Amino acid sequence: MALALFDLDNTLLAGDSDYLWGVFLGEKGIVDPDYYHKENERFYEEYKQGRLDIMEFLDFSLRPLAENDPEQLRAWREEFLREKIEPLITEDAQLLVDMHRKRGDTLAVITATNAFITAPIVRRFGILNLIATEPELVEGRFTGRPEGIPCFREGKVKRLAQWLEQHDESLDDAWFYSDSHNDLPLMERVSHPMAVDPDPMLETIAAEKGWPVLYLHKDAPPA
Repeated sequence: MALALFDLDNTLLAGDSDYLWGVFLGEKGIVDPDYYHKENERFYEEYKQGRLDIMEFLDFSLRPLAENDPEQLRAWREEFLREKIEPLITEDAQLLVDMHRKRGDTLAVITATNAFITAPIVRRFGILNLIATEPELVEGRFTGRPEGIPCFREGKVKRLAQWLEQHDESLDDAWFYSDSHNDLPLMERVSHPMAVDPDPMLETIAAEKGWPVLYLHKDAPPA
């Protein structure tokens, strides 16, 4: 038995849940659609180019959580999951998760996307462990700020180290599946780094290092 770690967006999902949550909010009129679309696109491009300022992005992306009632947010989230997320769960991605489950591995998703969005998606895959950017809660309401270290780039390594200590797990013979060069700090620390539908930079690095490449979303509908 080993630890099997999965990135979520564009890895287990055939799309990006953080980006699509912004699209959904704009379509519902919950945020200003023109402004939010422009900023959402800017941050997404910066992420793909490896120059995202994570704190600037979180100030943007967590603000709607602070501006709305938690009960209403949960209702919107259920609609979001049905409309935007369910179509992005491919059979091959679920089979990969099930393969590790049958091996007896410990399954965990580790993602930069905040836990409010990702927790129900991870449960949908039947995965119990989630390491994500945590939105701060005070007296039952979101503050719009992250709590602790954002789970992004080197922050994923730090957050995973904390989780390993708390759960008496180790990286011995661990697997990590990701699509993004932003996850290289963690991919370089596991025994089995696996590139999934990789971005161009990760595809090049995987070829240089001889890392396996998987394609889970070739038949997925456009996000």
